[in-house]
Amino acid sequence: MNKDRRSRLSEIREQLSTLAEAIQDICAEEQEAFDNLPDSFQGRERGDAMQTAIDSMENAASGVEDAIGELQNVEG
Repeated sequence: MNKDRRSRLSEIREQLSTLAEAIQDICAEEQEAFDNLPDSFQGRERGDAMQTAIDSMENAASGVEDAIGELQNVEG
């Protein structure tokens, strides 16, 4: 791979890293909001929706981190 393509991939990897951090930050905020709900609300529709969102954000962040790893493999 030439230097230009390697550099462009490196920039993309850095952007993905920033996105993964942003997703993790929002996920942590949502988790804190969920944890601060009274127990009686956590098991209801709102709490279930929040937990589903948290799980989805964790999966999204993990997927982005996987993509970062793959790009690191390409960069060598």
